[in-house]
Amino acid sequence: MSDVIIKIEDLSKQYRLGTVGTGTLSHDINRWWASLRGKEDPFLKIGEVNDRTKASDAEYVWALKDINVEIERGDIVGIIGKNGAGKSTLLKILSKVTRPTIGNIKLGGRIASLLEVGTGFHPEMTGRENIYLNGAILGMRKAEITQKFDEIVAFAGVERYVDTPVKRYSSGMYVRLAFSVAAHLEPEILVIDEVLAVGDAEFQKKCLGKMQDISRNDGRTVLFVSHNMAAIKTLCQKGIVLENGTNVFNGTQIDAIDYYQKQQDSLSSYVHSGEIHTALGNENIRILEFNVTAAKGSEFKISSGVKCKLIFYNHKQNINLAVGVELRTIDEFIVFHTGEVLTSQKDSKCGIYIVTFEIDANILNAGNYYFNLLFGENQRYSLYRRDNIIGFEILNEAIGNNYATMPGVIRPQLNFETKFNHDFNNPFIE
Repeated sequence: MSDVIIKIEDLSKQYRLGTVGTGTLSHDINRWWASLRGKEDPFLKIGEVNDRTKASDAEYVWALKDINVEIERGDIVGIIGKNGAGKSTLLKILSKVTRPTIGNIKLGGRIASLLEVGTGFHPEMTGRENIYLNGAILGMRKAEITQKFDEIVAFAGVERYVDTPVKRYSSGMYVRLAFSVAAHLEPEILVIDEVLAVGDAEFQKKCLGKMQDISRNDGRTVLFVSHNMAAIKTLCQKGIVLENGTNVFNGTQIDAIDYYQKQQDSLSSYVHSGEIHTALGNENIRILEFNVTAAKGSEFKISSGVKCKLIFYNHKQNINLAVGVELRTIDEFIVFHTGEVLTSQKDSKCGIYIVTFEIDANILNAGNYYFNLLFGENQRYSLYRRDNIIGFEILNEAIGNNYATMPGVIRPQLNFETKFNHDFNNPFIE
């Protein structure tokens, strides 16, 4: 039989939009009168789907609507969705930060949450005191916390600051200690929002490894919200996709990622030969044209290379105008991030700029990629940023004696040189 540790039944969360306090007295009276007569809350019958991209006059919105999920003990579950899909709201309800409007949740163990930087920490208390405080909140005895104390501090890497009030910690130190406490004090369920993005790459790697350990070795359950598809794919076994507050997919992490990526409107321009002729931008920068073509031939292949042409209008004068280019895989792995200062401060003028650049052949492996464009001054890209502006697909092909299907993001054609000598006494004599 399956060991279900989290059971979510018909879960919904409704919020009232607008200024807090406007009209709430009349609504509360209506709700009280309905309750007094044994009637259903009249405001549960109204409310729109939570689509943040569309304006509306509706007062009520469903942040979550009719969520039904069962999670088994020891599962690592990735929760995927666009900003505003309801991921954080779901975790807050699970962590009992807020209550559901309708439905209920059954938990089969203690839950520790890391929802935002500093969750559960008192800023005036030292790191040492906060470790004991969090352990007590989780129901642990002082002796148990003391036994784990050195391991917690060592993992977080804050030995020097453990007796310093955490209000003086950087955001990275805050997260390091908060994650270490949540992971080491043995909750049955560990809930983590996107706070790990604050930490450096080394610490993120340690966190992912720790989450795998506590699931595989200790049989504990992890719920992990992230926009990093590579981390979801590597760490998780199952995936849940939320869209506008509803659960639209529940399955393996691979299938969930595939479903999510196919639904992204931002990549609707994904084609084998990408080209944009439209005005995108703001009061500083207007992108007039950006096209991506194969440098050789008519199709994107490993051996063809990629040629790009960017035309934009600059409205800012007397700055060191810079353009940044970021290439990512479809699962949001950064292939490269580079930039170029186009003008000196005295040469920056309002007008149209044409920029071309190429990615050499035999660099990118077969797969789907997309560009982000950034504009700024001296590579501080504060003027304008456009993510997912256009994508392209590199088709597979056999290169020399290499197999047609090879793993990895890059696939360079290396110049191998082979030497052979049968004399074992002098192996390096040519």
